[in-house]
Amino acid sequence: MAIRTEQITTEQQYEQALEIRMVVFVQEQNVPPEIEVDEYENEAIHVLACDEAGHPVATGRIRAYTDGAGKMERIAVKKEGRGQGYGAAVMHKLEEIGREQGFTKFILEAQTHAEPFYEKLGYQNISDEPFLDAGIWHVRMVKEA
Repeated sequence: MAIRTEQITTEQQYEQALEIRMVVFVQEQNVPPEIEVDEYENEAIHVLACDEAGHPVATGRIRAYTDGAGKMERIAVKKEGRGQGYGAAVMHKLEEIGREQGFTKFILEAQTHAEPFYEKLGYQNISDEPFLDAGIWHVRMVKEA
């Protein structure tokens, strides 16, 4: 299976990414739609992962954060693509972009059920305890670039 992951450069690709986010976060996880699209949309660099047929399956974004860090956000994989490498492909592409941007570390706020996934990618939990975001339990994680 060939996963094609690329930086979003067109409005059509961005709309495809938003559609994935709306299905995963709003429909499946009941995140309020008004907080899913936020003030960082235009400053973030977005990526899209597609299957062999070119169908969008996963997305994510990275933006400048603090102290030379890039913040990974809105990592989402459609249900039918989970467990097949799409999430890891998105993360690798975001890290590649982040290194090109000069980030020295990556930060993310992982839903607690996804913590093992991020640990496999080299991220470490730095939260004292889980916290609620959009009604979902999260932990803060970090990885050196």
